[in-house]
Amino acid sequence: MELHHRTSVAKRGISFALVAAVSFFIGLSVGANGSVTTIATRIPFIGDKLDATPDASVDMASFWKAWNALSTNYVITHSSSTLPTAKERLFGAIGGLADSYGDPYTVFFPPAEAKNFADNISGSFAGVGMEIDVKNGVLTVVAPLKDTPADAAGIKAGDQIVAIDGESTDGLSTEKAVKKIRGPIGTPVVFTIIRAGKSSEIKVIRDTIQVPETKDSLDEKSGVYNIALYEFTSNSASLFSQAFERFKASGSKKLIIDLRSNPGGYLDAAVDMASHFLPKGATIVTEDFGGKEPNQVHTSLGYNDVPKGTKIAVLIDGGSASASEIFAGALQDAHVTTLVGTKSFGKGSVQTLLDLDGGSLKITVARWVTPSGHWIMGNGITPDIVVPYTAADAAAKRDPQTVRAIEFLTTGK
Repeated sequence: MELHHRTSVAKRGISFALVAAVSFFIGLSVGANGSVTTIATRIPFIGDKLDATPDASVDMASFWKAWNALSTNYVITHSSSTLPTAKERLFGAIGGLADSYGDPYTVFFPPAEAKNFADNISGSFAGVGMEIDVKNGVLTVVAPLKDTPADAAGIKAGDQIVAIDGESTDGLSTEKAVKKIRGPIGTPVVFTIIRAGKSSEIKVIRDTIQVPETKDSLDEKSGVYNIALYEFTSNSASLFSQAFERFKASGSKKLIIDLRSNPGGYLDAAVDMASHFLPKGATIVTEDFGGKEPNQVHTSLGYNDVPKGTKIAVLIDGGSASASEIFAGALQDAHVTTLVGTKSFGKGSVQTLLDLDGGSLKITVARWVTPSGHWIMGNGITPDIVVPYTAADAAAKRDPQTVRAIEFLTTGK
């Protein structure tokens, strides 16, 4: 899910980053001045586009009959129960309306949840440090953020979360899952996960989550320079540019850009980074509004400063989402890089927010399409060279994907 300020583009969805759950990128795209999210979500609020004129084509008699029947006849049967206020009932109806679309990214947040949602895209929060999403109807880990409690506890991209603190996640939205996962610093949350068909429990201790940045180094043996990017934050474009300058200064003509387990973030960051590899005006991604408004094409700024003769490999996996997929897809379609690893997550829809009397309605309004016309949502990006990374590799601390990328860059095969 992505939200984005018009000034940039989307966070982790967020990658709104952050938090436990969609949170960090749940497919929100935040603008350059936003915070982390996963790209592709826009935050220009759309309230100024809409009015409150009733739709005359819709017969609301059944709704008002139900409203009045509940108001007139409902009797409290539990001493702890209270009657919902008129506003709470209205918010419940709006939530049900959003749910009827069957889109996990089109969601209504009552005021308290709307505040939590806003907190999730601030760049720092108390949680466990992973991005989650609903995939094939199951709450799934997109990626744990590097060096966070979730990462340290052994949470992996692709883990299916079937219970949180013993309560089933069946039918649970990412937003509600985030609410369950977040909590006071130092307290535990227990996830029941399914991995490779086997169930297990993983306890994670909540902590303040800071968005990771980048890491780069030269492998003296192979001469390959590696730039790892852990998220597309508001600082990522600048940090990547600095790392890219170090790469050029190293004299290496072989570059790996590691986007594995990178859940996304600002669209502007992805555009800025891709601009190092593409000529000015080249398409990076198209925001397709399904004919409801003109498509918006995001293009290269034209830095195009890759040293002549440089070979590039980009590493992706099932934890690469949103902005990562936009960046990787643009470079793949332009034939300036070779993608190595496994298929990416497939988060490619755009959301916007509508303020509703203190609540927020998040609406899917567009989809991300690569330059070649490939829909990212649900499809992901398929690498040119498929290299699995197994549990046995992790246990043995092997990295066959990086090894294969180095082999390709040094031998051309």
